[in-house]
Amino acid sequence: MTGPQTVMLVVIVVMLLASTFLALAETALTRMTRTKAQALVEEGRPGAARLLDLVERPERFLNVVLLVVLVFQLVQATLTGILASELFGAWGVAVGTFINVVVVFVLAEAAPKTWAIQHPERSALVSAPPIAALAAFWPLRVLSRGLIGLTNVILPGKGLKEGPFVSEEELLAMVEAAVEEEVIEAEERELIAQIIDFGDTIVREVMVPRPDMLSIDSDFRIADAMEVVLMNGRSRVPVCGEGIDDIVGVAHAKDLMRADRDGKGDLPVTEVVRAAHFVPETKRIAELLPEMQARKFHMAIVVDEYGGTAGLVTLEDLLEELVGEIVDEFDLEEPMALPQADGSVLVQARMPIDEVNELLDVELPEGDWDTVGGLMFHLLGHVPDEGESTRHDGLLLRAEKVEGRRIGVVRIERVAVIDEEADGGEPVEGHGERRREDVDGARS
Repeated sequence: MTGPQTVMLVVIVVMLLASTFLALAETALTRMTRTKAQALVEEGRPGAARLLDLVERPERFLNVVLLVVLVFQLVQATLTGILASELFGAWGVAVGTFINVVVVFVLAEAAPKTWAIQHPERSALVSAPPIAALAAFWPLRVLSRGLIGLTNVILPGKGLKEGPFVSEEELLAMVEAAVEEEVIEAEERELIAQIIDFGDTIVREVMVPRPDMLSIDSDFRIADAMEVVLMNGRSRVPVCGEGIDDIVGVAHAKDLMRADRDGKGDLPVTEVVRAAHFVPETKRIAELLPEMQARKFHMAIVVDEYGGTAGLVTLEDLLEELVGEIVDEFDLEEPMALPQADGSVLVQARMPIDEVNELLDVELPEGDWDTVGGLMFHLLGHVPDEGESTRHDGLLLRAEKVEGRRIGVVRIERVAVIDEEADGGEPVEGHGERRREDVDGARS
């Protein structure tokens, strides 16, 4: 072997070793979580501070590492092919290919990455300082950014410009895997799912609707208002002026009791009302919650696009979206869904469509309506009478309880295709049809 060939061999070995280390570092650093890196810093482990800095900003080192690995592997493969051709002649191509495919794969890819997976903390701490120095080398940083910029020009897209991101579905899949591996509990999975849904929920979906609001007139005496508050177990009640659309403030039970104790029970309730907070029904509850915390109010009046009162929302309503229903001694607990012996389910008409779909494993459509009652109004096109029903995709929805113009309870059941066409043709399934049942006649 000549002198130049020896130098070439040394360069190949050095590049193989460098590629091996970089493969180990890439796997170790990309698999290291920020929480784990923070824990290593608190333990005082050497190199943990640099590791945490890399994990917090992976875009600073990852592109540089990938670029250097690619250069080393290309140069090494080229030199291996040249050296093999000079040493083995016609067999040089086969020998070089064998070395690049088998030896390089085992030594520079599989082995270091496997070791990094088996020893995540040790490999991450060992590789953090050299990788930090490599990422700080400005020529490589500038070159990698330039190449990424060129890629963004050729293939424009959000993913290339802003880096990799995880969708909600992928995050939930990770949570499911964590539950199966007993890393987290099932209750923690439910809480994570509720937190994700929390960010997409708007006030209209959680508010107490206008018909269910408890309010008092502004001409009420303080003593009368306090009696209403005590009888209904409320701590705050909206005060109306000329109507429900004219909310002039909110009466607090503590203020009413204090005024009554001071002998002011005959004064109008407007003497002690506090300013009301108004929010649009399309406001995201993820924005409303911190606003309530910062401005220190527990109730907000929800207004529609025309400025009318659509309902009210409380801090408790928002918290229930995270932790589930909160029932106190004044609440009349009414089940949102009640299975029946015949296989049907009675659900409250105000129950959200997505909750019904999840609970019953059905696919009721979502649209401009939020609740089962809203869906029935959409399918029927009018206010139903009690007992009137409609069908959608093999499901029978019947207005089990109707109060005035409002649906209270809906019965949902799966039905077979039983209707016949008028001409005696094939059975068909109705959609949005009207059906009445004479219960008394059936009993007779």
